Amino acid sequence: MAMTMMTMRRAAALGSRHILAASSSPSRVASLRHMSADAGAAMEKIRAAGLLRTQGLIAGKWVDAYDGKTIEVQNPATGEVLANVSCMGSRETSDAIASANSTFYSWSKLTASERSKALRKWYDLLIAHKEELALLMTLEQGKPMKEALGEVNYGASFIEYFAEEAKRIYGDIIPPTLSDRRLLVLKQPVGVVGAITPWNFPLAMITRKVGPALACGCTVVVKPSEFTPLTALAAADLALQAGIPAGALNVVMGNAPEIGDALLQSSQVRKITFTGSTAVGKKLMAGSANTVKKVSLELGGNAPCIVFDDADIDVAVKGSLAAKFRNSGQTCVCANRILVQEGIYEKFASAFVKAVQSLQVGNGLEESTSQGPLINEAAVQKVEKFVSDATSKGANVMLGGKRHSLGMTFYEPTVVGNVSNDMLLFREEVFGPVAPLIPFKTEEEAIHLANDTNAGLAAYIFTKSIPRSWRVSESLEYGLVGVNEGIISTEVAPFGGVKQSGLGREGSKYGIDEYLELKYICMGNMG
Repeated sequence: MAMTMMTMRRAAALGSRHILAASSSPSRVASLRHMSADAGAAMEKIRAAGLLRTQGLIAGKWVDAYDGKTIEVQNPATGEVLANVSCMGSRETSDAIASANSTFYSWSKLTASERSKALRKWYDLLIAHKEELALLMTLEQGKPMKEALGEVNYGASFIEYFAEEAKRIYGDIIPPTLSDRRLLVLKQPVGVVGAITPWNFPLAMITRKVGPALACGCTVVVKPSEFTPLTALAAADLALQAGIPAGALNVVMGNAPEIGDALLQSSQVRKITFTGSTAVGKKLMAGSANTVKKVSLELGGNAPCIVFDDADIDVAVKGSLAAKFRNSGQTCVCANRILVQEGIYEKFASAFVKAVQSLQVGNGLEESTSQGPLINEAAVQKVEKFVSDATSKGANVMLGGKRHSLGMTFYEPTVVGNVSNDMLLFREEVFGPVAPLIPFKTEEEAIHLANDTNAGLAAYIFTKSIPRSWRVSESLEYGLVGVNEGIISTEVAPFGGVKQSGLGREGSKYGIDEYLELKYICMGNMG
């Protein structure tokens, strides 16, 4: 899968150039020129803040790839190259691991209060530079500025939260079985952590891992996505400025197979934490077996959104819209299947289509934009494949269903009606702005349809009935359930899935346990 990512990058570059050449109408050309001008001004603001980094971070130093290779980071809205960043591999990763391992012994010996203060300074700097970070995120990932600003606040909240939790890592004293013994339990940091993060949330998926790791005394080697490394590098720069010591946080990017193999093969790396596809997660889990690493995985989803007859239509439409179309449908907790009870199906469908029609597609730097581009050409082709499969099997496109007139990787917000469980839109994660509507008759049928998948990350319910909300929530085989709400992620609650959506939890007081080991100490002759 990692090799596939490199292939996808080359395909995306070729696809972007092809689309750019095809977008030759005067209105498209004018639109692209306007987007390019906005991007240029944004890049100047980021440079002026000193946050445009293109080298990897190893042992507190910004370094080029040892062979001098670079990779392009593109703006998905325009296809233009934003920067050329170091394309690193196994040698750079090995040095980053060695640096993290060396620093672990000093960082882990600091008091919790000292680590807490450094993390709090990092949080303050992230908030102080949230506009520049949001601009950078919009440029390399495509999401609208409003969402990017929201992600900066969300991402920073993990650093703030775990700065506080650092001082609450408590052990235990167990009543002894013999009078002359004392039994103690300590919680100690696991060691060097390898963190592999995705492109769809280029800041928050890093801070959600690095925050708890650093808080409890671990050191980290981060491998951000090749599509969105600039946000990760800017955040790491701010960590250095905050006083996080050299070697405690390292960033390497580039050759995904080499970096991944180096992390997996090293006995100094004691834990792998990954957010991404289930296929890659399985490979990382298997690769960690040779050195018996601790593993936490936040993998793909296939979220059901169940709208019952007794739901408040306005609440259900608003919540479903938020759950489906955030980040243009490119999140692992997006509502991938909207199940609507027959008695309310037509009324909900009509209101939902009207709401989707109001979504503004465009350059994320423009204030009116609520839907940006997809990350690359391969993502658009996947969406087209899923919609084509659905219509060939009897589904009807109620809205959208094709590429947007802006060209590039923009796709129209789409609603597909009468989707059934034999379609790709039901079976797999579309990861795009397509909302499939699926009618159902009874509560039991809805639960069966919702659970009919190997995924188990997020689910959503809309109902006015409190007993039903309890029954259905407890019956759904998912790690997260939103009741009458479409945006449910927060730093204070555990985030993670069941079945093939992953292992472990991130965020909250439970998330820090993923980076700790228990040590039992028996003290004899104490009577």
